[in-house]
Amino acid sequence: MKARNSTYNIDNVALGFEEEVERLKVQTMMGWDKEFRNLQWYGLQDGMSVLELGSGPSFVTEQLVHSLPESEITALEIDQKLLAEAKNRLHHIPSSKLRFVHSSVYDTGLPDHSYDFAIARLLFLHLHNPVEAAREIYRVLRPGGKLVIIDIDDGIFGAVSPNMDLLPSVIKKLAEHQAAKGGNRYIGRRLPRLLAQAGYVDLDMDTVIQHSDLHGMEGFKRQFDINRFRVFYNKGIINEEEYEQLQQASENFNNSPEAYAMMTFVMACGKKPEHC
Repeated sequence: MKARNSTYNIDNVALGFEEEVERLKVQTMMGWDKEFRNLQWYGLQDGMSVLELGSGPSFVTEQLVHSLPESEITALEIDQKLLAEAKNRLHHIPSSKLRFVHSSVYDTGLPDHSYDFAIARLLFLHLHNPVEAAREIYRVLRPGGKLVIIDIDDGIFGAVSPNMDLLPSVIKKLAEHQAAKGGNRYIGRRLPRLLAQAGYVDLDMDTVIQHSDLHGMEGFKRQFDINRFRVFYNKGIINEEEYEQLQQASENFNNSPEAYAMMTFVMACGKKPEHC
């Protein structure tokens, strides 16, 4: 088994496996249309050989398969439980269309110069060595191939109403906790420099906005589910007063007819040079 070297482990999530999978599904579907639009703008085309890194329960994978009917999709995941979930969900897709790989993003085991396009969605914030991962992806891309990273930056997290006054300070504590474990919840601002360090050229960057008035409230209610914060309270990362205030804020958000939320995701693109 290759080393995970990541802060994400579904066995440790507060919501439990089934609820976490459902949260990931809703999170994917809220932003997919805009994300795919940007992926196409960055050069993704049907018929390309596409690699998805950290594919998890395969909700993005499924959208790629449907959106790119002539492409060959490779979905790479290190977590065996998530990979089993993905294979079970997508068992109906022909093996000539979709390939699952159980491997590490740091050492994929895939051949050099194999893929036209690689996508890593909400993966890099968890990685202990993101530049090393980007270099491994660089290796398996064909000359001229592109990597697009879709991720977060808690400094431009978004907005919530009714206002959760303590949310910025709590997010800062969670970011510090993740940094102590080797991750980076401010990875968004680092992506252009990270891609350059790994050898990519023609860098570009954009943002994708999800808003409850456009995408519905369900996904945002799952994001602010108080149960997601309970594990941090139990570990002493947030104190009792903060937890109680978050609980009240979550109730206000869930019950207010005027509630809304907006979240910002960062997309960064780099190209492997044509001659390398």
